[in-house]
Order: sequence, then structure tokens, then C-alpha cells
Amino acid sequence: MRPSIGMCFDRSYPPAAIVEFATRLETGGVDQLWVIEDCFYTAGISLAATALARTERLQVGLGILPAVARNPAITAMEVATLANLAPGRLIAGIGHGVQSWMEQMGARTPSPLTTLEEVITVVRRLLRGEEVTFHGREVHLDAVRLDQPPAQAPPVCAGVRGPKSMAMAGRVADGVVLAEGAGPAYVRAVLQQAAPAGAFRVSAFSALCIEADRRTAYEWMAPVVAGWLSAPNPAIDAHSHADEVRARFADGGADALVSMPREWWLQLGAIGTFDDAVEHVTALADAGAHDVALFPAPELEVARGQLDDVTRLAAAMP
Repeated sequence: MRPSIGMCFDRSYPPAAIVEFATRLETGGVDQLWVIEDCFYTAGISLAATALARTERLQVGLGILPAVARNPAITAMEVATLANLAPGRLIAGIGHGVQSWMEQMGARTPSPLTTLEEVITVVRRLLRGEEVTFHGREVHLDAVRLDQPPAQAPPVCAGVRGPKSMAMAGRVADGVVLAEGAGPAYVRAVLQQAAPAGAFRVSAFSALCIEADRRTAYEWMAPVVAGWLSAPNPAIDAHSHADEVRARFADGGADALVSMPREWWLQLGAIGTFDDAVEHVTALADAGAHDVALFPAPELEVARGQLDDVTRLAAAMP
């Protein structure tokens, strides 16, 4: 299965850069652009609208909308509007949101898992054109119906991590969005945990760092991987050498990660040479990923150069 290849638009980039990224990706034959919404950076809906309006073919993913940042009826209105503007070109990701951020803005829920399940459930029903009356633990709607539901409802995917959340996604969502660090083993584990009854989309974000010399790429990415290792991370736990990776980090910090074997790095991202990146993306697809969105460097000028790397990767996929 050939995956759809995309690129992520980092939360820290200036909003105006979305036009350059979207047009260059479409011109280069890349399939997707994923906009990142984190509090309190740039907003996903407005970025997605701009990218869709400036392109004709490019698919745009929302990665991801915090479930409690908007009322679910408003979320459905926003998603429906985007889907009507660009039929078949939107993927909507909704997640728990970082709980400390939710608390900062007075929106923290006592039960993130239940809340996300309720939000995804009602948003999907509204996008299908249903009139929804729903009284759950956190979500309450009374005879709400969208005036202009999309003719083609976009997939609504859960941006989640843990096994319980994956099982929830398998029950009520159209798929999942996986954060960076996801390797083939994690994709397989996610599909087992979700156990969906029907079609289920797996969209994986993967760190991108392509250099002529592998060690240079590893040196760039070691601090990033160190950050993943500094907090609970199911994607790292699924790595076939997770214990050894963590032991290296515990003994020598980020510097000790640079000398990890190539095979270990291949499970962490599109990191190394161009051929290494192709092998990583292919392995994700073979494991069941439908979309692979490459996550660039946070520095805008570096990311501009990586647009060409993503274009080459898209062209290299059979």
C-alpha cells in the first residue's frame, strides 16, 4: 500500500508561511499538509482554511484540535465549512489536549477519555447531517443539526496515545493520528489496541532529518529523541529495543543516543540518509499507516529546505 505523504506545519512558524508551504507541496506532487494546533500558538482552522483556499488538490489535516477548546457543535460547524469548501480534502484530528493547557484556560475536564469519546461521537453524527440530542457526562446537545453538513463527511480521527484511548478510537473514530516517534511496531500495536470493526485510518507523524552523512542526522535528532524519552511515551515503549535505548539515555544522555545502530534509528523516524528515510516510510506503510506526515525542524529556514526532501520522498514512493 502506497501511503499518502505529507508534511507538518510547525506550531511556531509565522502564519503567513502556510501559503508557501501549501503551494510548494502541491506543486511538488506531495499529497498532504498537516497543520499543528497547540495552545497557545497558531490556530488550526484558520491555517487549514488558508491552505485549502490556495490549493486545488492538496489534502489538509487538522493535527489536532483539543476536544474541549471548542463546543463540539462549533467544531462540527468549522469542520463542515472546511469540508464544503474543499470536498474530499480534509482530515479532522481531535484529541484530549494537553491537560495543563486546558487547565490554564479553564476548560479542563475531569474525564478526558470520556469527554473525547463524547465529542467525537457527536461531531461525526453532526457531519453526517443528523439532528443530535445528546446528554452525556460532559457533552450536552439539544436538537442540534447543521444547516449545511458536508456532502462528503471528512474522516474524524482521534489524536491519542494510550491503550484505553486507542480502544475508544476503535469504537467511535474513523482513525487515529500518531505523534512523532511512532515506528512500525507502534503502528501494529495501535491497530491491535483499537481493534476497529471496519475501515480505520492511521495517520503517523514522523520526524524528518535527512543528511548525506547519517551521523550528522543522528546528532541533530538526538536531543529530540531525548525529549521523547524524558516522559511516558507509548511509541518508544513499542520500539523493539526500547529498554536498551532508555538504558543508553540514562547512562549517557542525548550524546549516547548518537551511536545507536542504524536499525534502531530507522524505527524512530525518517532520520539518516534519503534511502533511510524511504525505508522508514515504507516500513510504516507496511505496518498499516495510510498517511505519513514528515515533521520538519522548528527553524523556519531549515524547514524550507526540507520541503524539497518531502517532495523527493513523495516521488520515491511506488
